[in-house]
Amino acid sequence: MKAMDMRDAKHSKPTSRLASTRERIDRSAYELFSRHGIRSVGVDTVSARSGVAKMTLYKHYPSKSALALAFLRRREELWTRSWLQQEVERRARTPAGRLLAAFDVFDQWFRRPNFEGCSFIKALLEHSDKGHPVRKAAKANLATIRAFLRQLAKEGGVRGADAFARQWQMVMMGSIVAASAGDKDAARRGKEMGLLLLAREGIA
Repeated sequence: MKAMDMRDAKHSKPTSRLASTRERIDRSAYELFSRHGIRSVGVDTVSARSGVAKMTLYKHYPSKSALALAFLRRREELWTRSWLQQEVERRARTPAGRLLAAFDVFDQWFRRPNFEGCSFIKALLEHSDKGHPVRKAAKANLATIRAFLRQLAKEGGVRGADAFARQWQMVMMGSIVAASAGDKDAARRGKEMGLLLLAREGIA
């Protein structure tokens, strides 16, 4: 029985170590890419921050693009779904209230000392090649947010929900860029514009 336990432990350690190594890489890439963008951060920097040898990193992610795509997937899960959408749903009950609540969530975000901006916008601007997988992924991430806005617009009785969601997202993205340029009140200004868009649809 003792020998079997030792064999089990011997087989379980590599799996555990593998998961731990990958998690360190993912966590370090997330911190660096969200803060500094993807293009300006090299694999050497991710390797040094995570404490993982570069060759080991490449065993998990064979290219920087693969690492960047994993980062964008993680960013969508943590930022879009687990933070933005959940906060919006927590703060308001009506569809219109939830649309406006996005700017309240942004207002707190913009005022954080570690405000990092939108990783999806950064990735889009950093990769001008329309066929680049990172650019495609960033566009898909933004489309996920737009789909959420479109659903809220539909539930709120907005005619032409897709066009409305695009306009609403433009205001949201504009407020993020303005905040990145130092306007800490950008979310409040964005909310004022949102009220005008809702008023145009006859929604109080």
